[in-house]
Amino acid sequence: MIALAIGAAYVALLVAKTALAFRAARRGPQPRPEAEWDFSGVVIAQPILSGDPRLADVLETNVGTLPSAHFIWLIDSDDPVANTVCRAIAARHPEVRIEILVAPPPPDACNPKLFKLEMARSLVGDRTLLVLDDDTCMPAASLSALLAGLEDHDIATGLPGYLDDDHWPSQLLAQFVNNNAALTYLPLLNFWPPPTINGMAYVIRGATLDRLGGFAPLTGYLTDDLAVAQLVLSSGGSIAQTAWPQWVQTTVPNSRQYVRQMHRWFVFARLLLRTQPRHMQLVIALLYALPGLLLWGLVVTVLLAPSPLALTSLAFVVAARALALIALQRRVYGRALHRPLLSLVSELCQPLHLVHASLVQTIVWRTRRYNVRNDHSFRSLA
Repeated sequence: MIALAIGAAYVALLVAKTALAFRAARRGPQPRPEAEWDFSGVVIAQPILSGDPRLADVLETNVGTLPSAHFIWLIDSDDPVANTVCRAIAARHPEVRIEILVAPPPPDACNPKLFKLEMARSLVGDRTLLVLDDDTCMPAASLSALLAGLEDHDIATGLPGYLDDDHWPSQLLAQFVNNNAALTYLPLLNFWPPPTINGMAYVIRGATLDRLGGFAPLTGYLTDDLAVAQLVLSSGGSIAQTAWPQWVQTTVPNSRQYVRQMHRWFVFARLLLRTQPRHMQLVIALLYALPGLLLWGLVVTVLLAPSPLALTSLAFVVAARALALIALQRRVYGRALHRPLLSLVSELCQPLHLVHASLVQTIVWRTRRYNVRNDHSFRSLA
């Protein structure tokens, strides 16, 4: 009976979140007809750091998908690989406006991404700025939806979708994102406006950014997406959360890199949670922390006291979970991205990642290490 009760609670939460996500997806900003797509007024700023073998492919995919946009690639002065990759792509596409800006090393306790983005701000003018991570591909339909979101809001963002490879750590990371993105960002839109943005891709008007003082006042904050979102919200602005994907391609070659990435994300999630009022913290914990604990409880119950009823409860939960995720992924991403076994492992790992993020405050962000006290108190480590 314990297994049945746990399974029923898990499925009830899952069904509620999935239904709310579908509702938010239907009501959110939608792309304009393809004949109306014109991105000549869009500046795409991408802070770039080499190291991922997919870098060139991702950058060139965006150039091919959005050739009418103005690209600004922000590279580090001590990153010759990024310099070589970017200049080679620019040489292959002389018909596309591509500018390459070289940034000096950022000061200590300075967000390197925001430090670079501030360099690009003066080139935006009265156009629209798309901030895009260097591992992220922006489909034209998704950019159209983001621009539609700007019609009634000050900033618009989308949903990450991960494309994995043959490495199981990459596949495990992809399952975490693809199983959680829509279920995390969309359900609460039925009750409250979004509290933050997806930092992998968002659009903001140049005039709005200038009015807010640009990125310079935010460089002392570690989580760039939360800092930008709070700057917009504190000025009385609003965020549009679309249900359209941006495709992320990150190579995770081993388990160590996987743990580092998940640790950083969960540290950032805890920083976001601290900024929310108590009632929001409670709702977020109920919707997003409780399911993982319930799944653990069900698995442990089956292992300790196996019975036909317990095994049937577990099988029902696994089947219902797969069906819900596949249906929602097809709605958001246009296809199912579900890997049954790794998907379950990913959810079972989430409470462990949360404990890790609570106990260890040093994160690794690409080539840099930071000791994190809070969002605006961190320092670089050698």
